[in-house]
Amino acid sequence: MNFNQSVFDLIYGFAHRSVFLDAAGVFFANDLPYLLVLGFLIFAFRQKGSRMKFLVFAEGALAVILARGIVDEVIRFFYHHLRPEGALGITPLIAENGYSFPSGHASFFFALSMVIFFYSRRLGAWYFVLSATNGFARIFVGVHWPLDILGGIVTGIVCGIIVRMLTKPTFTKMRKEAPDILPQQPA
Repeated sequence: MNFNQSVFDLIYGFAHRSVFLDAAGVFFANDLPYLLVLGFLIFAFRQKGSRMKFLVFAEGALAVILARGIVDEVIRFFYHHLRPEGALGITPLIAENGYSFPSGHASFFFALSMVIFFYSRRLGAWYFVLSATNGFARIFVGVHWPLDILGGIVTGIVCGIIVRMLTKPTFTKMRKEAPDILPQQPA
């Protein structure tokens, strides 16, 4: 048995034991993502000025599209990794299909977390914690291996940084044009 399966067995071993624990796992795996997206939209549209609102929203959208919509799909096109259900014959708590590596949820939410972190370190840190909770829950419910989540984390963070590097000149230009509506950015 390899490390990936050992860690999966440890975490998934708590599933199907308690109705409360199973319900919590399903909530964090399936429902928490909706709250994270809603929170991001509120964060973006509470920014000062329409340019700033657009920039935050655009950075988030671009990071998510790059991570989940492009990088993940290219990896899955070439690398076919079965989900635990297909590899081990287990009964997951939620239904998922397709290949498991990298985790699309982890890619999506860590890209979003990275973008938020650039604007608000405190809120970004909370997003990282909640995104990690979602990743852990997706192992618990039996739809991902630990390395799927780790791969998604790396993909999301790297894509968030790439988008930031590409949009930072726009942000700097906008701040010079309208310094009264754009807050100073931490370096």
